[in-house]
Amino acid sequence: MPLVSLLTDFGATDTYVGQMKASLLRVAPGTTLVDLTHAVPAQDVRAGAFLLWTAVEAFPPGSLHLAVVDPGVGSRRRAVAVRSRRGDVLVGPDNGLLLPALEQLGGQEAAVELTDSTWWGPLRSSTFHGRDLFAPVVGHLATGVTLERLGRPVERLEAPFRIPVPEVEDGLPVGEVIHVDSYGNLITNLPSAQLPARFRVRVGLSVVEGAPHPHYQAVAPGELLALVGSSGLLEVSARDGNAASVLGAERGERVRIELV
Repeated sequence: MPLVSLLTDFGATDTYVGQMKASLLRVAPGTTLVDLTHAVPAQDVRAGAFLLWTAVEAFPPGSLHLAVVDPGVGSRRRAVAVRSRRGDVLVGPDNGLLLPALEQLGGQEAAVELTDSTWWGPLRSSTFHGRDLFAPVVGHLATGVTLERLGRPVERLEAPFRIPVPEVEDGLPVGEVIHVDSYGNLITNLPSAQLPARFRVRVGLSVVEGAPHPHYQAVAPGELLALVGSSGLLEVSARDGNAASVLGAERGERVRIELV
């Protein structure tokens, strides 16, 4: 069976994650489940989309990805399953959550709206599609049911937002913070390919000199640094500290690259 990744905003306090897993395993016992995170900020679709985007390439082609950050659950938003050109299948709400990861995997090969209730679970609430709709569908996919049997075809997914593209001013990229991780690192939308060999980074009124730094211990404790992180994007960090707190920065903060 393919690996199945799980990403939600359900948290660890309630039983929602356990119920969703049980619903999937009821259909496909023995499936290997990989918890990416269940700590996406509540109803923060953009944060969930970014985290899913950073994770999917680590999985082998043909994996299944179940993602649920779904403030529109029970509304007219579509429930979808989409196969990427790499062969992975992503399942979740059609609210922008899946799209960056899908593009990371080569784009859409085929997609369906999950309209055939044959493949849903026995429970049918309007508030918990993670358990009652998405998880059973992923279970059936894991056992070999084809995507095309799950519902009616969808030409393209909704794109209410996208990861912003850096601007260029005076020949240098200008980006923004698109995610603040649990360490307080400010992850930007500036890919390594757009960065000069040596530069400094301006975030608000603060300037980080000597970038790019090779690792987190390249500066003294408490000092700021800027390096290319595991996602291939520039991030601003504080050694043994929290850059978001030090700089008073959050998602959307402008980040400018300046030549030394």
